[in-house]
Amino acid sequence: MPDFPASLYNRRTIRKYSTEPVHDQLLNDLLTAACRTSTTGNMQVYSIIVTRDAKMKIRLLPFHFNQKMVTEAPVVLTFCADFNRFSKWCRLRNAEPGYDNFLSFMTAAIDALLAAQTFCVAAEAKGLGICYLGTTTYMAQSIIEALGLPKGVVPVTTVTAGWPAEEPEQPDRLPLAAILHSETYRDYTEADIECYYAEKEARDDSRQFARENNKESLAQVFTDIRYTKADNVAFSKTLLQVLKDQGFMNH
Repeated sequence: MPDFPASLYNRRTIRKYSTEPVHDQLLNDLLTAACRTSTTGNMQVYSIIVTRDAKMKIRLLPFHFNQKMVTEAPVVLTFCADFNRFSKWCRLRNAEPGYDNFLSFMTAAIDALLAAQTFCVAAEAKGLGICYLGTTTYMAQSIIEALGLPKGVVPVTTVTAGWPAEEPEQPDRLPLAAILHSETYRDYTEADIECYYAEKEARDDSRQFARENNKESLAQVFTDIRYTKADNVAFSKTLLQVLKDQGFMNH
């Protein structure tokens, strides 16, 4: 194994946390590290909402599909695309911002996600466990209302963090050859797909996943149960409305 931090190779998603607190100094150090991450044009068009209060966690809980780690984790972090702060600065300096468009949202969302991942890498290096919550964009409007986000700010991901109270099995990953392309994109043949997904499909947990959902294959679990076309279309419409309401859809 190359000489990289073990946390990069041994990482796993943690959904159960001990009651030990994450002290303010450690959290501030991790957030400071996160805010040193790469950012478009050195604009830092993102904000991070730190939630520690038990009542606020309970308020956020249904917007994350009642996943227990939202209330059990010592810290919940909501990473937001944020052109509100930058645009206010521009106007104070007699510079008219033109960031009310989808490209600007993508710029800010990328910034926010880079900061989130940097936080997670730093947190895991210190022994903390983390879990990304993909529900954030599904329920963006409700989270906007709960956190009091103004126009120009959209939540893009949420991370729970705390000291692990479990050591789950590492999730499987596709082989590196399935991900890498040399110089230009080389499309996948059927043989490639069979090869790259063979190990994933052969896993006992994958086969059990298909059986318990009464599906012929793991792929059908994804298309018919977990991420259906109907849900994707519905949540897409909701998110597009959020982007319009928050001022990112001028064209």
